[in-house]
Amino acid sequence: MNIDELKDRRIAVLLSGGVDSSVVVYELASHGFHPDCFYIKIGPEEKEEWNCSSEEDLEMATAVAARFGCRLQVVDCHKEYWSQVTRYTMDKVKSGFTPNPDVMCNRLIKFGAFDEKVGHEYDLIATGHYAQTEWIDGKKWLTTSPDPVKDQTDFLAQIEGWQLRKAVFPIGHYEKDEVRKIAEREHLINARRKDSQGICFLGNIDYNEYIRRYVGEQKGDIMELETGRRIGEHNGHWFHTIGQRKGLGLSGGPWFVIKKDVEHNILYVSHGYDPETAYKKDFKIHDLHWLTESPKCSCNSSGWDQTHIAEHCVPITFKIRHTPEYHPGFLELSTPHTSEELGEQEGTAIVHSLDRIHGVAPGQFCVVYDEHHHRCYGSGEIML
Repeated sequence: MNIDELKDRRIAVLLSGGVDSSVVVYELASHGFHPDCFYIKIGPEEKEEWNCSSEEDLEMATAVAARFGCRLQVVDCHKEYWSQVTRYTMDKVKSGFTPNPDVMCNRLIKFGAFDEKVGHEYDLIATGHYAQTEWIDGKKWLTTSPDPVKDQTDFLAQIEGWQLRKAVFPIGHYEKDEVRKIAEREHLINARRKDSQGICFLGNIDYNEYIRRYVGEQKGDIMELETGRRIGEHNGHWFHTIGQRKGLGLSGGPWFVIKKDVEHNILYVSHGYDPETAYKKDFKIHDLHWLTESPKCSCNSSGWDQTHIAEHCVPITFKIRHTPEYHPGFLELSTPHTSEELGEQEGTAIVHSLDRIHGVAPGQFCVVYDEHHHRCYGSGEIML
């Protein structure tokens, strides 16, 4: 945490009731800062139908704010969440894509709708994400956490450049075990509380139930890719993603989802352990979104096979899902990206991986990092 960056700045903390954001408040208070805390309300539409933990979350947040003498305000972003993030999710799954609601929640709600309602009154917005920021040559970059398992830069790779400039991650330099130890040492009320799982507001609610509630079910065929033989039935292609192995209800497995026919609601699967058809090394991304500046061509980097590098290329590491591993490869840009304008970029790019990647699915975000998986450039959406 860069203390100098925080001096004489108005700081808003997004306090969820979990241990991570609670330690954020402690960290700031221990350095003499007195932030205002905000609990963002984004829960389900019909409380009685969902086993939501929002009431307990608010109780925890209230206790932590009071412990450190901070003001706590509830900010209702419920309508914005359901009109923006849920709409994005449902539109994607109905089109056969694999969405990431948590990624869009950060961009549209935590650093978006909140800023429009309250956050614009503050210089900085602090959250409990496991990520860091670093000033390099006068520019603020999103950089990775030392905890590879908990690193959340992939969830932040779609935020806007102006949002990054306001973002502060006071626990980003810690590993998760260290945060737990701080919470226990300081006797925080939620020190032993389990981490939330799944979509940011669903708690213990099953993701498929969430999809079923808003999209419904529609029977369709499961076909063997190699033979075209019908081997089963599913309840809607939107319940399944490319690379999926579990939950198909087929005997004699393992079976892997290889592709979808969205128009006819057909899943194509392949039999065997990790079939070759489940892997890719090259794939396209579009809706390129850069946080600080566009990737720059650097074809003279050591350790790269120059014979396979195109004219417009950037050696990179990348992720296509939330895992500790980063894949090495390079990004082939369709046109030279010499502009340093932030945000969405026109055109497409091709990711050339040095590894075989399992389960590359359209709609997933491919998050792009530098060669050393330190600076996060941003992300693009995987195309068919």
